[in-house]
Amino acid sequence: MIGIILGSKSDLPTMENTKTILERFNVEYELKIISAHRAPELLYQYAKTAEKRGIKVLIAGAGGAAHLPGVLAALTTIPVIGVPIQSKALNGLDSLLSIVQMPKGIPVATVAIGDAGAANAALLAISILSGSDEELKTKLINYRQEMKKGFVDHELSDIY
Repeated sequence: MIGIILGSKSDLPTMENTKTILERFNVEYELKIISAHRAPELLYQYAKTAEKRGIKVLIAGAGGAAHLPGVLAALTTIPVIGVPIQSKALNGLDSLLSIVQMPKGIPVATVAIGDAGAANAALLAISILSGSDEELKTKLINYRQEMKKGFVDHELSDIY
């Protein structure tokens, strides 16, 4: 199961991209809105119980100061993927830099800012899970082949 955590309800439109991909792959997930700043005790409780509840990967979408992914990573050994939400102030660059600059020893995988990052976070989580799930690995391979077919509409021999 994947845990999707949002720092704010306003992050939901971006993180819908994560849900869409997980649903396409039939990957179970839960979605919670828990602010690292406004509800730190709740976030602590969530992180400390995540593994016991079957969470295998955490995807945290956060904007602005974007402490959510880092705090989650500090509280658990479950892989954490941070999604920088595009902000009004700096177009998400502030979020990206906050998430990507984790100190040595507390890693957070960081994806692109906004919608593309939210979708890629789901695909990265699926990739992590597929290491021990052959059915999921097959779905991921098929997904990539479908993407390739949509992109490449001619034979290689047509190029040369």
